[in-house]
Amino acid sequence: MGKRRQAPTFLLDLPLMVTEGQAKHLRAHLEAGRQFYNAVLSEGQRRMRQMRADPVWQAARAIPRSRKPERAAAFSRLREQYGFSEYALHQTATALRASWIAEHLDAVLAQTLATRAYHALNGVCVGKARRVRFKSRGRGLSSIENKRNDTGLRFVLQSPEEGNQGFLMWKGDALQALIDWNDPVVKYGLAHRIKYARLIQRRASSQRAAGADSKGNRYSVQLALEGVPHHKPKHPVGSDTIGLDLGPSSVAVVPREGEASLAVFCEELKPEAKAIRRLQRKMDRKLRAANPENYDEQGRIKKRGKKKMVWKSSTSYQKTRQRKAGRERKLAAHRKSLHGRNVHEIVAVGNTILFEKISYKAWQKLYGRSVGFRAPGMFVEMLRRTVASTGGSLTEVPTRSTRLSQWCHGCGKAVKKPLSQRWHTCPCGVGPVQRDLYSAFLAAYLDPIDPIPSCAQYVIPWEGAEARLRAAHERVHQRATEGHILPRSFGRARAGARLPGSRSEPTQEPSFLLRRGKLEAWTER
Repeated sequence: MGKRRQAPTFLLDLPLMVTEGQAKHLRAHLEAGRQFYNAVLSEGQRRMRQMRADPVWQAARAIPRSRKPERAAAFSRLREQYGFSEYALHQTATALRASWIAEHLDAVLAQTLATRAYHALNGVCVGKARRVRFKSRGRGLSSIENKRNDTGLRFVLQSPEEGNQGFLMWKGDALQALIDWNDPVVKYGLAHRIKYARLIQRRASSQRAAGADSKGNRYSVQLALEGVPHHKPKHPVGSDTIGLDLGPSSVAVVPREGEASLAVFCEELKPEAKAIRRLQRKMDRKLRAANPENYDEQGRIKKRGKKKMVWKSSTSYQKTRQRKAGRERKLAAHRKSLHGRNVHEIVAVGNTILFEKISYKAWQKLYGRSVGFRAPGMFVEMLRRTVASTGGSLTEVPTRSTRLSQWCHGCGKAVKKPLSQRWHTCPCGVGPVQRDLYSAFLAAYLDPIDPIPSCAQYVIPWEGAEARLRAAHERVHQRATEGHILPRSFGRARAGARLPGSRSEPTQEPSFLLRRGKLEAWTER
C-alpha cells in the first residue's frame, strides 16, 4: 500500500478576544505545556545519548553510505532498542501526562508536544543541529496545536443563522475570534475545511496595547485549512523563466524576455543599530547594578562551573527589555513586508525560477551582520511557497556542477575569481558584464532537469541579453551618480569610478540602443 498523499494546506490567522480570566487560564495551560515539553525532551535526550554511546552506533556509522539498506537497518535497530522514535516518545508522553498535567493537556496535545520534541532531538541525532533548547520560564511556550479539529483544542464556526461567529474551544473556555467577513482572504479561508487549530501567544509592546492582557500578551488562533491559499487579483502571475543571483545584500533578476535588474536586497529596511545598542548598554548597566555579586573586580562575569548563576532583574530592566524587543519586532515585521513585496514583483514576471543553491550557514559565518539584518533564507522560503501556490517551479541548481560565477559561455571555461572581482571579462570576447547579472543570465537558460551549462544554449540568447544586462547596470550607475549608497558587490566602489572598457560593442536589441552611457530608444528608419 502506497503512502497516502497529503492534501495541500494553507494558514489563516485570526485575533482572539480574551478576557483577563481566560488569559490567566491560557497562561496556566501554556506553562503546563512548557514543563511537559521539557520533561519529554529530557527523556528523549537521555535515550539519544545512551544510543550514541553504544559501540554498535559507531559500527553503524562505519558502514559505507553506498550500502544504504544495510546502514538504515542498523540505525533502525538501534532506535528501536533504545526507544528513540516518535511513537516511543508518544508512549512516554502518555506516562508523563499524569496528576495536574492532565488537567491542562489532553492526550492529543501531549502527543503533538512529544512530536515537536522528537523532531528537535532527531535534528541533533542526524547532524542537522548541535543541541536542543529547553523552554525556560522566561521564554515560555508561545504556541500549541492539535492534530484534528473534533476534540480538545478546536475551532468552532457558527452558521449564519446562529450568528456567523467563530470560537476557539479549550478546557471549558470559548475564546471569540475577530472575523472580518468583508475581507476576501478571511472569507475564502473559512470556506475550506479546518484540519486543526493552533493557539499562538505573541508579545505586545506593553500591557496598555490594544488586545493585550495584564502581562502584555496577545492571543490569536492559526487555522490549518485544506486547499491552496487565496490569490489576490492585485498580484499577477507571469509566465517567463527567471534566473536569480542572490547575495547577502543584493539580488540580480534576469528573465529570458523581460527587463533585467540589480538591486539592493531590502533596501528600504533601515537599521536601528544605534538605538538598539543604547538599550543594550542600559540593560547591561541595570543588570550589573542589581547583581554585583556575579561580577569580579574587573567587571567580568564570574565563572561558576556547572553551578547555575542566579540573576535578579528590576522592573526598569524589564521595561527596557520590552522596548528593545518592540524595536526588533517592528524591524522584523518591516523586513517580512519587504520580502513579500519583492516576491510578488518577481512572480509577476514569471513563476519558473532557477538559482544556485546557497549555504546560508556559511553566509552567517562570513556575513553575519548582513544576513541577520536582511534574512535571505527567509526570502527564499517565502518565494518557494508563493511560486508553489501559483503552480510554478523553483529549482536550486548545485553550485559544484554549474559554477555560474566562474563559467564563460563564450569559451566554455571556468576560471576562479576572487570575490573582489565584480566584472566578468573573458579573452574570448565576452564582457565586461557585471558578475551577479551574468550569473543570473546563465541561470535563466539552464535546463532544470539537467542543469549543466553548455556554450550552444547561450549563443542566441546572448545576442539580445547583453544590452539588457548593460542597461540594468547603467541604472545602478545612475543611482550611484545621484548619491545613493550601494554595496561594493555592484562593481561601483566609489562614485567617480569608471566602468570597465568593453572589448566589443554589445548586440543591440530592436527596441533599445546603448549610446554614450545612456539608454535611448532606437527608432527604425
